[in-house]
Formats: sequence, structure tokens, C-alpha cells
Amino acid sequence: MLNSYNIPVKQVAEYFLSKNDEMAGDCISNLKMQKLVYYAQGFVIAITGKKLFNDGIIAWQHGPVVPELYEEYKEFRSSCIPIPEKFDLCKINSNSGLVEILDDVYDIYGQFSAWKLRNMTHEEKPWLEVPINQEIKISTMKEYFKTLLV
Repeated sequence: MLNSYNIPVKQVAEYFLSKNDEMAGDCISNLKMQKLVYYAQGFVIAITGKKLFNDGIIAWQHGPVVPELYEEYKEFRSSCIPIPEKFDLCKINSNSGLVEILDDVYDIYGQFSAWKLRNMTHEEKPWLEVPINQEIKISTMKEYFKTLLV
């Protein structure tokens, strides 16, 4: 079992929301948020050997989802989730290297639409290898995301 940074998944989501540039027409919907959080978890595991957050990621019909996070933002449906008014980076900043990994995930994957990200996850081993509504194994994520590191 991997150790964890134990960052609340909602704090990871708020970090991505705080980077969103609504003035430039950017939008993070619940679907897009789920994929960003999934990629963040995968790359943090591959790079550090530790989980970013403890919540399980489930293979839903439209890709990997953290159910707790889905419930948090489901009222926005496919609309943009508003940028949080207050956001505290303390827990993320106190963990060396995490901000850089999250920034890289946002810079690379944040440019894509929710549906593009959904389709990308549907072509990747972690989602493909688990039945719908089952948890994606951390070991599968670690193995897969290590192959993406340069």
C-alpha cells in the first residue's frame, strides 16, 4: 500500500479551479475536473511513489471519477464550476514538488475540452482494465503513468 500526501481531493480541485482563466474563455466543468484530478493522482504516484489523495477513483461510463468530488460539483452539471473566492495553498505548498506536478498537469491537460479528456482516458490502460463502476487500482495507475514520464 502506498503512502499518501493526504491532500483533500476538493483542495486539489480548487487548485485547478484557481488556475482557470475565465476571462480567456476557459471552463472547467465537473467532467473536466474529474479528468484533471485523475491525471494529477496518476502523475504524483508515478513521480513520487505516494498518492496525492486517499479517495478512490472509480471507472464510470465517462471515464475515471472520484465520486465524492462528483457529488461536490454535480449541481453545475456541464457548466463551468466557479473559481473559489478563497483558496489556501498551504497543504499543497508544504509538500515539496507537488505544485510543480499539478502545474504541469494543468498546463498539459487543462488545454483540452472535457470530452477530449474523457476520450483520452477511454484509451488508457487504467480505465480500460477495470469493469465499469469498479475502483481503478493504484498499482495499475502507477505502472501506466510511469510509462508517460520522459
